[in-house]
Amino acid sequence: MKQPLALTLGEPAGIGPDIAIAAWLRRRQDGIPPFYLIGDPEVIRRRAELLRLDVPIAVGAPAAALLAFERSLPMVETGHRVTAAAGHPDASSPPAVLAAIRRAVDDTLAGRAAAVVTNPIAKSVLYGSGFSHPGHTEFLAELARRDGVTPMPVMMLWSPVLTVVPVTIHVALREAIASLSTDLIVRTCRIVAADLRTYFGMASPRLAVSGLNPHAGEDGALGSEDQAIIAPAIAALRAAGPDVRGPLAADTMFRAAARQTYDCAICMYHDQALIPIKTLAFDEGVNVTLGLPFIRTSPDHGTAFTLAGTGRANPSSLIAALKLAARMAERRAPA
Repeated sequence: MKQPLALTLGEPAGIGPDIAIAAWLRRRQDGIPPFYLIGDPEVIRRRAELLRLDVPIAVGAPAAALLAFERSLPMVETGHRVTAAAGHPDASSPPAVLAAIRRAVDDTLAGRAAAVVTNPIAKSVLYGSGFSHPGHTEFLAELARRDGVTPMPVMMLWSPVLTVVPVTIHVALREAIASLSTDLIVRTCRIVAADLRTYFGMASPRLAVSGLNPHAGEDGALGSEDQAIIAPAIAALRAAGPDVRGPLAADTMFRAAARQTYDCAICMYHDQALIPIKTLAFDEGVNVTLGLPFIRTSPDHGTAFTLAGTGRANPSSLIAALKLAARMAERRAPA
Protein backbone atom coordinates (compact mmCIF):
# COMPACT_ATOMS: atom_id res chain seq x y z
CA MET A 1 0.00 0.00 0.00
CA LYS A 2 1.21 3.49 -0.85
CA GLN A 3 -0.77 5.06 2.00
CA PRO A 4 -1.96 3.60 5.30
CA LEU A 5 -5.61 3.36 6.31
CA ALA A 6 -6.99 6.04 8.65
CA LEU A 7 -8.76 4.31 11.56
CA THR A 8 -10.84 6.37 13.97
CA LEU A 9 -10.94 5.46 17.66
CA GLY A 10 -14.74 5.63 17.76
CA GLU A 11 -16.49 6.06 21.12
CA PRO A 12 -13.54 5.95 23.57
CA ALA A 13 -15.60 4.26 26.29
CA GLY A 14 -16.71 1.49 23.95
CA ILE A 15 -14.85 -1.42 22.41
CA GLY A 16 -13.17 0.66 19.70
CA PRO A 17 -9.88 0.84 21.65
CA ASP A 18 -10.06 -2.89 22.44
CA ILE A 19 -10.56 -4.07 18.87
CA ALA A 20 -8.07 -1.55 17.45
CA ILE A 21 -5.44 -2.95 19.82
CA ALA A 22 -6.46 -6.52 18.95
CA ALA A 23 -6.26 -5.82 15.21
CA TRP A 24 -2.75 -4.38 15.55
CA LEU A 25 -1.60 -7.32 17.70
CA ARG A 26 -2.88 -9.70 14.99
CA ARG A 27 -1.22 -7.74 12.17
CA ARG A 28 1.13 -10.59 11.24
CA GLN A 29 -1.04 -13.66 11.71
CA ASP A 30 -4.07 -12.11 9.97
CA GLY A 31 -2.24 -10.03 7.35
CA ILE A 32 -3.71 -6.72 8.56
CA PRO A 33 -2.97 -3.81 6.18
CA PRO A 34 -1.07 -0.88 7.75
CA PHE A 35 -3.23 1.67 9.53
CA TYR A 36 -2.87 4.52 11.96
CA LEU A 37 -5.30 5.15 14.80
CA ILE A 38 -6.70 8.66 15.27
CA GLY A 39 -7.41 9.69 18.85
CA ASP A 40 -5.99 10.27 22.29
CA PRO A 41 -2.97 7.99 22.88
CA GLU A 42 -3.71 7.95 26.61
CA VAL A 43 -6.96 6.09 25.91
CA ILE A 44 -4.98 3.30 24.26
CA ARG A 45 -2.36 3.27 27.01
CA ARG A 46 -5.04 2.99 29.70
CA ARG A 47 -6.99 0.34 27.82
CA ALA A 48 -3.88 -1.73 27.07
CA GLU A 49 -2.98 -1.60 30.76
CA LEU A 50 -6.51 -2.66 31.70
CA LEU A 51 -6.28 -5.56 29.24
CA ARG A 52 -2.74 -6.38 30.42
CA LEU A 53 -1.34 -6.09 26.92
CA ASP A 54 1.99 -4.72 25.74
CA VAL A 55 1.21 -2.15 23.04
CA PRO A 56 4.01 0.25 22.07
CA ILE A 57 2.60 3.46 20.54
CA ALA A 58 4.23 5.69 17.93
CA VAL A 59 2.63 9.13 17.82
CA GLY A 60 3.35 11.04 14.62
CA ALA A 61 2.13 12.01 11.17
CA PRO A 62 0.28 9.66 8.80
CA ALA A 63 3.34 9.43 6.58
CA ALA A 64 5.26 7.66 9.34
CA ALA A 65 2.66 4.95 9.82
CA LEU A 66 3.83 2.58 7.09
CA LEU A 67 7.30 2.25 8.62
CA ALA A 68 6.12 2.30 12.23
CA PHE A 69 3.32 -0.24 11.85
CA GLU A 70 5.48 -3.35 12.17
CA ARG A 71 7.01 -2.28 15.49
CA SER A 72 4.34 -0.13 17.14
CA LEU A 73 0.75 1.05 16.87
CA PRO A 74 0.87 4.31 14.90
CA MET A 75 -1.36 7.07 16.26
CA VAL A 76 -2.30 10.57 15.12
CA GLU A 77 -3.52 12.99 17.77
CA THR A 78 -6.41 15.44 17.36
CA GLY A 79 -5.63 17.49 20.48
CA HIS A 80 -8.77 16.32 22.29
CA ARG A 81 -8.09 14.61 25.61
CA VAL A 82 -10.47 11.92 26.82
CA THR A 83 -11.35 11.18 30.43
CA ALA A 84 -14.03 8.54 29.75
CA ALA A 85 -13.35 5.14 31.30
CA ALA A 86 -14.17 1.80 29.68
CA GLY A 87 -17.93 1.40 29.62
CA HIS A 88 -18.59 4.92 30.90
CA PRO A 89 -18.73 7.72 28.29
CA ASP A 90 -18.56 11.29 29.56
CA ALA A 91 -18.54 14.84 28.17
CA SER A 92 -15.05 14.37 26.74
CA SER A 93 -16.24 11.71 24.28
CA PRO A 94 -18.21 13.72 21.64
CA PRO A 95 -15.55 16.29 20.66
CA ALA A 96 -12.90 13.59 20.50
CA VAL A 97 -15.11 11.28 18.41
CA LEU A 98 -16.07 13.95 15.88
CA ALA A 99 -12.53 15.35 15.59
CA ALA A 100 -11.19 11.88 14.74
CA ILE A 101 -13.78 11.39 11.99
CA ARG A 102 -13.04 14.81 10.51
CA ARG A 103 -9.30 14.13 10.57
CA ALA A 104 -9.72 10.75 8.87
CA VAL A 105 -11.80 12.27 6.07
CA ASP A 106 -9.39 15.19 5.62
CA ASP A 107 -6.40 12.84 5.46
CA THR A 108 -8.07 10.57 2.93
CA LEU A 109 -9.25 13.40 0.67
CA ALA A 110 -5.75 14.92 0.81
CA GLY A 111 -4.13 11.61 -0.18
CA ARG A 112 -2.41 11.03 3.17
CA ALA A 113 -4.55 7.92 3.77
CA ALA A 114 -5.91 5.28 1.41
CA ALA A 115 -9.34 5.03 3.05
CA VAL A 116 -11.38 5.84 6.13
CA VAL A 117 -12.17 3.03 8.57
CA THR A 118 -14.37 4.03 11.48
CA ASN A 119 -14.82 2.35 14.84
CA PRO A 120 -18.35 2.36 16.32
CA ILE A 121 -19.81 5.55 17.77
CA ALA A 122 -22.60 5.98 20.31
CA LYS A 123 -25.15 8.29 18.73
CA SER A 124 -26.98 8.68 22.04
CA VAL A 125 -23.81 10.17 23.55
CA LEU A 126 -23.26 12.47 20.57
CA TYR A 127 -26.88 13.68 20.57
CA GLY A 128 -26.36 15.06 24.06
CA SER A 129 -23.65 17.36 22.67
CA GLY A 130 -25.80 18.74 19.85
CA PHE A 131 -24.93 16.23 17.11
CA SER A 132 -27.75 16.54 14.59
CA HIS A 133 -27.10 13.75 12.07
CA PRO A 134 -29.08 10.49 12.12
CA GLY A 135 -25.85 8.50 12.04
CA HIS A 136 -22.26 8.05 10.90
CA THR A 137 -23.28 7.74 7.24
CA GLU A 138 -25.04 11.09 7.06
CA PHE A 139 -22.24 12.88 8.94
CA LEU A 140 -19.66 11.54 6.48
CA ALA A 141 -21.76 12.81 3.58
CA GLU A 142 -21.79 16.28 5.14
CA LEU A 143 -18.00 16.17 5.52
CA ALA A 144 -17.76 15.29 1.82
CA ARG A 145 -19.80 18.35 0.83
CA ARG A 146 -17.99 20.38 -1.83
CA ASP A 147 -19.09 23.49 -3.75
CA GLY A 148 -22.46 23.45 -2.04
CA VAL A 149 -23.23 19.87 -3.10
CA THR A 150 -23.65 17.06 -0.58
CA PRO A 151 -23.21 13.58 -2.12
CA MET A 152 -25.90 10.99 -1.60
CA PRO A 153 -24.48 8.32 0.74
CA VAL A 154 -25.55 4.71 0.33
CA MET A 155 -25.05 2.28 3.20
CA MET A 156 -23.98 -1.16 2.05
CA LEU A 157 -23.43 -4.12 4.37
CA TRP A 158 -20.92 -6.53 2.86
CA SER A 159 -20.00 -10.05 3.91
CA PRO A 160 -18.58 -13.12 2.16
CA VAL A 161 -22.05 -14.68 1.98
CA LEU A 162 -24.40 -11.72 1.47
CA THR A 163 -24.28 -8.05 0.49
CA VAL A 164 -27.26 -5.78 1.16
CA VAL A 165 -28.25 -2.13 0.76
CA PRO A 166 -31.20 -0.48 2.54
CA VAL A 167 -32.76 2.28 0.41
CA THR A 168 -33.99 4.10 3.52
CA ILE A 169 -31.68 4.02 6.52
CA HIS A 170 -31.88 5.59 9.97
CA VAL A 171 -35.52 6.61 10.13
CA ALA A 172 -38.59 5.18 11.79
CA LEU A 173 -40.43 2.55 9.75
CA ARG A 174 -43.39 4.89 9.24
CA GLU A 175 -41.03 7.56 7.82
CA ALA A 176 -39.19 5.00 5.68
CA ILE A 177 -42.39 4.01 3.91
CA ALA A 178 -43.43 7.63 3.46
CA SER A 179 -40.06 8.63 2.01
CA LEU A 180 -39.74 5.71 -0.39
CA SER A 181 -39.90 6.84 -4.02
CA THR A 182 -39.12 5.58 -7.51
CA ASP A 183 -36.40 8.21 -7.86
CA LEU A 184 -34.74 7.25 -4.57
CA ILE A 185 -34.61 3.59 -5.59
CA VAL A 186 -33.19 4.46 -9.01
CA ARG A 187 -30.49 6.74 -7.59
CA THR A 188 -29.55 4.19 -4.94
CA CYS A 189 -29.21 1.36 -7.46
CA ARG A 190 -27.14 3.47 -9.83
CA ILE A 191 -24.67 4.36 -7.07
CA VAL A 192 -24.48 0.72 -5.97
CA ALA A 193 -23.88 -0.54 -9.52
CA ALA A 194 -21.23 2.11 -10.21
CA ASP A 195 -19.29 1.47 -6.98
CA LEU A 196 -19.50 -2.31 -7.32
CA ARG A 197 -17.79 -1.87 -10.69
CA THR A 198 -15.20 0.59 -9.36
CA TYR A 199 -14.30 -0.96 -6.02
CA PHE A 200 -15.32 -4.62 -6.33
CA GLY A 201 -14.30 -5.37 -9.91
CA MET A 202 -17.78 -6.43 -11.07
CA ALA A 203 -18.22 -5.70 -14.77
CA SER A 204 -21.99 -6.20 -14.63
CA PRO A 205 -23.32 -6.25 -11.05
CA ARG A 206 -26.55 -8.20 -10.49
CA LEU A 207 -28.99 -6.36 -8.23
CA ALA A 208 -32.01 -8.04 -6.65
CA VAL A 209 -34.63 -5.54 -5.45
CA SER A 210 -36.97 -6.55 -2.65
CA GLY A 211 -40.60 -5.66 -2.38
CA LEU A 212 -41.92 -3.57 0.48
CA ASN A 213 -45.03 -5.50 1.43
CA PRO A 214 -45.48 -9.22 2.20
CA HIS A 215 -45.09 -11.31 -0.98
CA ALA A 216 -44.05 -8.11 -2.83
CA GLY A 217 -47.61 -6.84 -2.55
CA GLU A 218 -49.34 -9.92 -3.99
CA ASP A 219 -50.26 -8.02 -7.20
CA GLY A 220 -51.68 -5.15 -5.17
CA ALA A 221 -53.72 -7.21 -2.74
CA LEU A 222 -51.29 -6.52 0.12
CA GLY A 223 -50.30 -2.96 -0.74
CA SER A 224 -49.81 -0.72 -3.75
CA GLU A 225 -46.21 0.43 -3.23
CA ASP A 226 -44.60 -2.55 -4.98
CA GLN A 227 -46.47 -1.88 -8.22
CA ALA A 228 -46.67 1.91 -7.98
CA ILE A 229 -43.16 2.75 -6.71
CA ILE A 230 -40.74 -0.18 -6.94
CA ALA A 231 -41.69 -1.76 -10.29
CA PRO A 232 -41.31 1.55 -12.22
CA ALA A 233 -37.85 2.01 -10.69
CA ILE A 234 -36.79 -1.43 -11.87
CA ALA A 235 -38.15 -0.73 -15.37
CA ALA A 236 -36.22 2.56 -15.55
CA LEU A 237 -33.01 0.90 -14.41
CA ARG A 238 -33.32 -1.95 -16.89
CA ALA A 239 -33.85 0.53 -19.72
CA ALA A 240 -30.54 2.19 -18.78
CA GLY A 241 -28.60 -1.07 -18.68
CA PRO A 242 -28.03 -2.36 -15.11
CA ASP A 243 -28.89 -6.02 -14.40
CA VAL A 244 -31.79 -5.49 -11.98
CA ARG A 245 -34.74 -7.71 -11.10
CA GLY A 246 -37.69 -7.56 -8.75
CA PRO A 247 -39.64 -6.64 -6.76
CA LEU A 248 -38.94 -9.91 -4.98
CA ALA A 249 -40.63 -11.32 -1.91
CA ALA A 250 -38.27 -10.54 0.97
CA ASP A 251 -39.14 -13.73 2.84
CA THR A 252 -37.52 -15.96 0.19
CA MET A 253 -34.77 -13.88 -1.41
CA PHE A 254 -32.16 -14.54 1.31
CA ARG A 255 -32.14 -18.36 1.25
CA ALA A 256 -28.87 -19.92 0.09
CA ALA A 257 -30.00 -20.81 -3.44
CA ALA A 258 -31.49 -17.38 -4.05
CA ARG A 259 -28.33 -15.59 -2.86
CA GLN A 260 -26.35 -17.26 -5.63
CA THR A 261 -28.39 -15.39 -8.27
CA TYR A 262 -27.39 -11.83 -7.33
CA ASP A 263 -24.44 -9.77 -6.10
CA CYS A 264 -26.34 -7.32 -3.92
CA ALA A 265 -29.82 -7.21 -2.43
CA ILE A 266 -31.48 -3.79 -2.51
CA CYS A 267 -33.94 -3.58 0.38
CA MET A 268 -36.58 -1.00 1.16
CA TYR A 269 -35.83 -0.29 4.82
CA HIS A 270 -33.16 -0.75 7.48
CA ASP A 271 -34.20 -4.00 9.20
CA GLN A 272 -35.23 -5.71 5.97
CA ALA A 273 -31.54 -5.52 4.97
CA LEU A 274 -29.74 -5.80 8.30
CA ILE A 275 -31.60 -8.69 9.89
CA PRO A 276 -30.53 -11.27 7.26
CA ILE A 277 -26.89 -10.17 7.05
CA LYS A 278 -26.45 -9.93 10.81
CA THR A 279 -28.01 -13.36 11.16
CA LEU A 280 -25.78 -14.92 8.52
CA ALA A 281 -22.51 -13.05 9.06
CA PHE A 282 -22.52 -11.01 12.26
CA ASP A 283 -18.78 -11.27 12.91
CA GLU A 284 -17.70 -10.92 9.26
CA GLY A 285 -20.05 -8.11 8.22
CA VAL A 286 -18.63 -4.77 7.09
CA ASN A 287 -20.47 -1.47 6.79
CA VAL A 288 -19.41 0.28 3.56
CA THR A 289 -20.53 3.78 2.58
CA LEU A 290 -20.93 4.13 -1.18
CA GLY A 291 -21.43 7.33 -3.16
CA LEU A 292 -18.69 9.32 -1.39
CA PRO A 293 -15.47 10.71 -2.89
CA PHE A 294 -13.49 8.47 -0.55
CA ILE A 295 -13.63 4.87 0.67
CA ARG A 296 -15.19 4.25 4.07
CA THR A 297 -15.69 0.96 5.87
CA SER A 298 -16.65 0.13 9.45
CA PRO A 299 -17.39 -2.87 11.67
CA ASP A 300 -21.02 -3.91 11.49
CA HIS A 301 -21.68 -3.65 15.23
CA GLY A 302 -22.02 -1.10 17.99
CA THR A 303 -19.96 0.19 20.90
CA ALA A 304 -20.76 -2.72 23.27
CA PHE A 305 -20.07 -0.76 26.47
CA THR A 306 -20.50 -3.86 28.62
CA LEU A 307 -17.59 -5.57 26.83
CA ALA A 308 -15.19 -2.60 26.88
CA GLY A 309 -12.04 -3.39 28.81
CA THR A 310 -13.04 -7.00 29.52
CA GLY A 311 -10.95 -8.71 26.85
CA ARG A 312 -14.07 -10.34 25.37
CA ALA A 313 -14.58 -7.95 22.42
CA ASN A 314 -14.33 -9.73 19.06
CA PRO A 315 -12.17 -7.82 16.51
CA SER A 316 -13.26 -9.95 13.52
CA SER A 317 -15.59 -7.33 11.98
CA LEU A 318 -12.97 -4.57 12.33
CA ILE A 319 -10.33 -6.82 10.77
CA ALA A 320 -12.72 -7.54 7.89
CA ALA A 321 -13.36 -3.78 7.52
CA LEU A 322 -9.63 -3.02 7.38
CA LYS A 323 -8.97 -5.74 4.81
CA LEU A 324 -11.95 -4.73 2.67
CA ALA A 325 -10.91 -1.06 2.72
CA ALA A 326 -7.44 -2.04 1.52
CA ARG A 327 -8.86 -4.21 -1.28
CA MET A 328 -11.21 -1.44 -2.38
CA ALA A 329 -8.32 1.04 -2.46
CA GLU A 330 -6.25 -1.33 -4.58
CA ARG A 331 -9.11 -1.89 -7.05
CA ARG A 332 -10.02 1.79 -7.35
CA ALA A 333 -9.47 3.07 -10.87
CA PRO A 334 -6.70 5.71 -11.11
CA ALA A 335 -8.02 9.28 -11.00
